Amino acid sequence: MTVPRAALIYTPLPSAEAARKIAKSLLSEGLIACANILGPIESVFIWKGELATANEVGVLFKTTSEQIDPAVKRLGALHPYETPAIVATVCEAAHLDTLTWLAEHTLGRRHGSIDSE
Repeated sequence: MTVPRAALIYTPLPSAEAARKIAKSLLSEGLIACANILGPIESVFIWKGELATANEVGVLFKTTSEQIDPAVKRLGALHPYETPAIVATVCEAAHLDTLTWLAEHTLGRRHGSIDSE
């Protein structure tokens, strides 16, 4: 099997609870291998022509280049915002063990189950 490249997807979400719920869905569907839910962030942005701020959490999803498009599409469907900010990139380099782990936990683990808390 050819090992795909690592990929990262970033999005802000309204709460850690929303982030955990979405992460569990993406993990269960085999679209990501990990989600890092980052501490509180303050976002400053333009929304509907006005300056706005929001307290959010950032989430960094780890996946493969082969799963990036379906993961972004599914994240968009699960995201609670009207216009979610979702950005993704394929990594230039990653440790071989990381690449192997990502491939094993996305491509090889379709339709697994994740216990809820």
